Amino acid sequence: MELDSVDRVILRQLQHDARQTNRDLAAKAGVSPSTSLERVRLLREHGIITGYHAALDLEAAGRPVQALISVRIRPPARPIIEGFREWAAQLPETIGLFVTSGAYDFLIHIAVPDVNGVYAFVIDRLTDRREVADVQTTLAYEHVQSHCIEPAGADRSRTLRNTR
Repeated sequence: MELDSVDRVILRQLQHDARQTNRDLAAKAGVSPSTSLERVRLLREHGIITGYHAALDLEAAGRPVQALISVRIRPPARPIIEGFREWAAQLPETIGLFVTSGAYDFLIHIAVPDVNGVYAFVIDRLTDRREVADVQTTLAYEHVQSHCIEPAGADRSRTLRNTR
C-alpha cells in the first residue's frame, strides 16, 4: 500500500487521539468522512494500523519503577528461546520484550512498584528458570517514549507493497 499525505495525516492524528470521531479525523485530514472511514479501513486491512489501546501512567497505576533486564539463555536452541519468550511476555511485570542478538538473547522491560519488585522479579522469576544463564539489570531513571511514529518515506512503502 502506497501511503500518501492524507494517509500520513490520518495515522498521525489517530496516534495522537484514537478516540476522536471520524468526522473530526476527516476534517483534520481535509477529506470527507466517508473517505476518512475508507482510508482507516484500508490502513487496518494492510496491517499498518494494528490496533488501538489506552495508554496508562505507570506511576498512577502503582508501577513507577522501571528496569531493563538483559537475559542470556543456554542452550540457545529455538524451542528454549521461544518457550522463554512466551513465558516472559505473559508476566504481569513485563511491559516490553525484545529478542536480541549479541551477548544477550532478550531485553525485558519491566515496571514494578519499587526496587524490591525489581529484585523479586530477577531473583524469584528469572533466576529460578533453568535456561537462564546470565542476567544484567539496569534501572531506568526516566522513560521517554515517542507516541507518534511517522511512516518511512516512499521507499519503505514500496518495500511493504512488494513483500505482501
